[in-house]
Amino acid sequence: MTTQDCCAAGTLKSGRKYDLAVIGAGSAGFSAAITGAELGANVALIGHGTVGGTCVNIGCVPSKTMIRATETLYQAEAASRFAGIRADGRIIDWRAVVRQKDELVSSLRQAKYSDLLPAYNTIAYREGAARLSPNGVVLDGEPIAARRVIIATGAAPALPAISGIETVPYLTSTSALELEQLPASLLVIGGGYIGCELGQMFARAGVKVIIAARRRLLPEAEPEISDALAQYFTEEGLIIRDGLTYRQIEQTPEGVALSVLIDGRAETMTAERVLVTSGRRPNTDGFGFREAGIALLPNGGIEVDDRMRTSKIGVYAAGDVTGRDQFVYMAAYGARIAAENALNGNSKRYDSSAMPAVVFTDPQVASVGLTEAEARAQGIAVKTSTLKLSHVPRALAARDTRGLIKLVAEAKSGRILGAHIIAPEGGDSIQTAALAINVGLTVGQLAQTIFPYLTTVEGLKLAAQTFAKDVAKLSCCA
Repeated sequence: MTTQDCCAAGTLKSGRKYDLAVIGAGSAGFSAAITGAELGANVALIGHGTVGGTCVNIGCVPSKTMIRATETLYQAEAASRFAGIRADGRIIDWRAVVRQKDELVSSLRQAKYSDLLPAYNTIAYREGAARLSPNGVVLDGEPIAARRVIIATGAAPALPAISGIETVPYLTSTSALELEQLPASLLVIGGGYIGCELGQMFARAGVKVIIAARRRLLPEAEPEISDALAQYFTEEGLIIRDGLTYRQIEQTPEGVALSVLIDGRAETMTAERVLVTSGRRPNTDGFGFREAGIALLPNGGIEVDDRMRTSKIGVYAAGDVTGRDQFVYMAAYGARIAAENALNGNSKRYDSSAMPAVVFTDPQVASVGLTEAEARAQGIAVKTSTLKLSHVPRALAARDTRGLIKLVAEAKSGRILGAHIIAPEGGDSIQTAALAINVGLTVGQLAQTIFPYLTTVEGLKLAAQTFAKDVAKLSCCA
């Protein structure tokens, strides 16, 4: 470990000095603390409130189990796509669904966070409100002596700039998952991944859902995929209103009313409840970061370089608080990089060029690497292929051909730059594309790779073959 200290040498009552202080006890904080312990460091892990952070408590785990719950209702209704089969799915007790979700959250929080701490005798868990002062870390007024600091304070739902939004009883992605009674109708503000996931979930539970978005659904995705998802949502009964400008929202006797402009025309959308899913803001307020010399980005995130260093020597940041790549696995990955660099000399680089991402709608949206637009913006000459799932034998056998696969490749070399999938099992296929990008495969090499027949991931091979062949004229597995 290097010897340059970032913080003034405060002392605890025990007189203990830590090699590393980690502010935040979520996924990034635990990852940093565990990495530090594995490297032989004495670590102070500072948490405030419930341990585990967003993913296990109010994000990934609760949302995905409830999405799966309502997916069974859709599958029951869709069973008739097979001749001679009918099924019935219905909600008999929504409170039971919520309680089962809560039990899963509690058990995973205990197993994956609380119960881990005794296994690491060099991690000291400290509870309280921490601040980063110009001279170091202060916990409830008490200085903590640490040679290096990692900030991992996460993010929280952000409110959109809509007049009146603070005066209505809006739901967030957290409170929406706690509802024990389903509303008759729900207005979802925002067409990003949270709005799409939760909007479809509530629609499948029998709620009338309107998604109101300034841009198209999943605006960062390939246009073909966004358009396809909007089509599937519409077929399920969701109302999609995009390309609009928010004007004002207000409480009404029936619920809420949102005034918007669409193509210059005024329109009002009404619903019993409103769910705000317009993004997340890094938790940087109230920690003294700016006062301590930490540079912040326009989105409120902490500015870091590719070694996870902040603008203050000896202080690092990782996870959602950086305002980028807000996925739990990237938070854990970045925190490992931060801890290794903090303790062993800044030799590790953060690299998200082959970062897979999954939106847990149905069909799932999965992507890795560059979109076509991103590649062209970088001045790269590209070629693309798009394959409908109607050419994938797995989809035909399942009688569910919703979706497509798009590959983006460098025109000259054929090197794969990006892969984008919308398919019922798309999330389980994207890692193959991530590995292909990570090792620099070309579309020709991917097309020659052996894939198991009647799998969704075989669609990647077929999409690669599409660059040079008409796959409709190939026999099975050719």
